[in-house]
Amino acid sequence: MAANGPHTASSTRLVHSFAALATGGLLSLMVLCNAEVTRNAGPLLGSLVPHATGTLAAGLALALLARRGRGLEAPSWAYLGGLSGAVTVMLSSMAANTALALSGTLALGLVGQAAFGLAADRWGLLGLPRRRPTVRDLAALTLILGGSTILIFGAPA
Repeated sequence: MAANGPHTASSTRLVHSFAALATGGLLSLMVLCNAEVTRNAGPLLGSLVPHATGTLAAGLALALLARRGRGLEAPSWAYLGGLSGAVTVMLSSMAANTALALSGTLALGLVGQAAFGLAADRWGLLGLPRRRPTVRDLAALTLILGGSTILIFGAPA
């Protein structure tokens, strides 16, 4: 069997799918932890704590990569992800402490992520290859939006 045969491609896709799924779970945990810090200490500290922790973790990772002789090359705009991350943490931490709660905050966050992903694919934002949304993409976004609406507004009072 060739190293780049069909089994390798499906195994790689499975690993990537699992990583994306795990990221969703970790994102939920992160929002919950950040919301608790925000509830007790305010949005500024609620954003500072995770970013200080993330900066330490990133510094350690970079030090390990540099020690192995692996340099990092990324376009300069890529480093603005930290800025959007800081804003995301502050807004999600505040929203999770409202009537939206954690599930509503995450549901609307998912709608925003999917919509931005489709827009980024469509217009080739940030260097991505251009790809027109398919009917399946739009149906998925509609279902996510519908599920979010039911989750937020469909609950008994």
